Amino acid sequence: MRKLIISAFLAAAAITGAAPASAQTWRIQPAVQRQIQSDISQLNRQIDRAVQNRKISQREATGLRRDALGVQRLYNTYSRNGLDRQEVSRLQSQVDQLHQRLQVERRDRDGHRG
Repeated sequence: MRKLIISAFLAAAAITGAAPASAQTWRIQPAVQRQIQSDISQLNRQIDRAVQNRKISQREATGLRRDALGVQRLYNTYSRNGLDRQEVSRLQSQVDQLHQRLQVERRDRDGHRG
């Protein structure tokens, strides 16, 4: 009887101990978080430089800055509990899209948004 109780206890402990490990979400390294933050900061600097060099208008810059602020807020929300792969992917995608928009705005030479 005692062996049965101990066996049942060990089996239950093994099952319960395995559940948290399998339920753990993947969290990224701090270096990746710093890289994403760096990408967002770099994008803001590129927007400022484009305005100073008169490659984009103030109106175009305002729209780009607003969207960059949205990405920064999303980063802040996600990073409170650590970033997972999906969140990293979403953030990087948004940074890349903003970078592409900045390139388009620089090349359109019209000084107007859109």
